[in-house]
Amino acid sequence: MTAPTLDRRDVLAVLFPKPDDYLFVSGLAGSARDAAGLTGDGANLFTMAGTMGAAVPMGLGVALAAPEARVAVITGDGEMLMNVGSLATVATLAPKNLSIVCIDNGCHGETGGQPGHTATRTDLALMGQGAGLASAMTANTAEDLAEGAKFLIEAAAPRLLVARVTGGPPTAFVRNMDPAECRLRFRHAYLGK
Repeated sequence: MTAPTLDRRDVLAVLFPKPDDYLFVSGLAGSARDAAGLTGDGANLFTMAGTMGAAVPMGLGVALAAPEARVAVITGDGEMLMNVGSLATVATLAPKNLSIVCIDNGCHGETGGQPGHTATRTDLALMGQGAGLASAMTANTAEDLAEGAKFLIEAAAPRLLVARVTGGPPTAFVRNMDPAECRLRFRHAYLGK
């Protein structure tokens, strides 16, 4: 595998230059902070808490329930591996409006930075292809990331983009941690109110 050169704090802004055009579902911890930084913790973002592995299934549900909306899941490699079977369900149901972005730092950042499976041999984009997703790609460099931005618009959906990033902290953003308030504001964004 090619060594990554991407700083995770720069990834989402390149991939989603118009974040208001999407409904976002993010995974835990780092990916939630990165997504909150992108959207300004906006109403169009639903962040998961205490439900590792649930971002992709939740995003799938949103995509199926809101077929006219562009839906993007922002997750991490550890969370993706926690529920990798959800990729097969996404492929089977095949929503045409769903993109999954996995920020892959190759480690378990929340528990001390231990190396994860993707730090050695595991390739999440290949797993996505094997699950039957219409499109999957990996970005390791700034050039790859620019191609990734096009991929998220032009490639057949459902699509998976794995952004392999260097070690380092997620976006320094303090997000709203009130689950009831966050659920209601996302509901209003989802319904277009």
